[in-house]
Amino acid sequence: MTSQPTRRAVIALGAALVVTPVVTVSAQAAGSPVRPVAGLRAAFTAASKRYGVPRDVLVALSYTVTRINDHAGQPSAAGGYGVMHLASNHTTNTLATAARLSGHSAAALRTDVAANVDGAAALLRSLADAAGLGAADRADVDAWYEPVARYSAFSDASVARLEADAVYQALARGLSLHAGGETFTVDARTVRPQLGAFADVPTVAQRFETMTEDYPPARWVAANSGNYRVANRPNDYAIDRVVIHTVQGSYAGCISWFQNPSANVSAHYVIRSSDGEVTQMVRNKDVAWHVGNTNNRSIGIEHEGWVDDASWYTEAMYRSSATLTRHVCDRYGIPLDRTHIIAHSEAPGATHTDPGPHWDWTRYMDYVRGDGGDPSWSVIVDNGGAFTASGNWATASAPGQYGSNHRHAQPVLSSDPAWFSADIPAAGSYRVEVWYPQDPANNSRTPYIVAASGGNQTVYVDQRANGGRWVLIGTFSLAAGNRQVVGVSRWTSTAGSIEADAVRISSTT
Repeated sequence: MTSQPTRRAVIALGAALVVTPVVTVSAQAAGSPVRPVAGLRAAFTAASKRYGVPRDVLVALSYTVTRINDHAGQPSAAGGYGVMHLASNHTTNTLATAARLSGHSAAALRTDVAANVDGAAALLRSLADAAGLGAADRADVDAWYEPVARYSAFSDASVARLEADAVYQALARGLSLHAGGETFTVDARTVRPQLGAFADVPTVAQRFETMTEDYPPARWVAANSGNYRVANRPNDYAIDRVVIHTVQGSYAGCISWFQNPSANVSAHYVIRSSDGEVTQMVRNKDVAWHVGNTNNRSIGIEHEGWVDDASWYTEAMYRSSATLTRHVCDRYGIPLDRTHIIAHSEAPGATHTDPGPHWDWTRYMDYVRGDGGDPSWSVIVDNGGAFTASGNWATASAPGQYGSNHRHAQPVLSSDPAWFSADIPAAGSYRVEVWYPQDPANNSRTPYIVAASGGNQTVYVDQRANGGRWVLIGTFSLAAGNRQVVGVSRWTSTAGSIEADAVRISSTT
């Protein structure tokens, strides 16, 4: 068929998405309930042949949404079933659609893993037909981006992209996964996803500005207004608890569920397993609905994954979550102990079990308190030899600066970044912290640019506060090599001096 320019649009940044490490995990930890799923590899192959869906797309999608784990037939928080997470809730029924398309009953799709895979493949093929994919297109993994993005029927197109991007990252990295007594392998490859109808849809990172009031590293995606209560904490209710949750679902799925008006639940923050990315969905001052009678006094943090599968609790997730918890505790004077940092299951009257037996509380609390040991690699880059900036960045001295001086400039609506370079030893997840002098005349929306492996990410920091110490701006996936890693941009319409002083980059492994 004749190619369509919109469907042939290549993923943002115009470059191939290349991630080298193969992900090797076990989807079931010792002691987890395991239901026999013999023949699941054959089910992926058979469904691929029946519907013309690339087998690797099916496996990568299953890995993204469930880690190829049907959780003994128990649904996710959003009502998703099976290894392919076919959902049935008040607003979404991909389960019923898959039943109609495949001929399997809804009951079979919920409980029979082979039927679940077959139904998901039927749904994907239907979405591919709707997107205009012909036979030649269907043989190309890169052509399946639009059907994959539409698969979970998320109402927010940017969140749909979030899930599709995770699938293509899995395809790029490659997989070697042990689940249900079988091994599932996907070879790493260079991917150039054809975005189709999603070519003009911004990513979550592009669409939502970084938070500056509650937690600078977090992206802001608002929960539906019917899923939380507006308040004025801590003036009306003291905040003295942090509650740790496990989503019972995926990162994108959780974000979409909190946006759903029928959910009647929310949390303040959601954290991604792979790299510790943080999304805030309810302001700290407002009351999220996550823990019953403890809602008024607590901040809730959801973590991507399921309680019966330890593989979701990564080092990047632990460190990112611990940094967020420490930030919340420091802000509201919450003691750094297990009386005040609790599991959902430990709240009064709780009927939930999360974060479950695989959550490592000793490790987590060590990180919260700062007792987790030194990172395996860390570098501090001052505004010296590994620093480049135009003549618009003046050298100055001020209280609270790092070292003997710093650089500063005035805002302007054009590109004139000051860059800090570093030799990153290996591709992986890294914490990025910044240092700037304390001055109330500083800029309240200073843009920091991080040259992450998936493309530049911008974090806005209020440099009027927290000067004279290290300020975390996030955890990022960085490629190996010696290059410009962190920039300070002048491109902001907010008045005030922009400070480029020092950065610290540390491995999270």
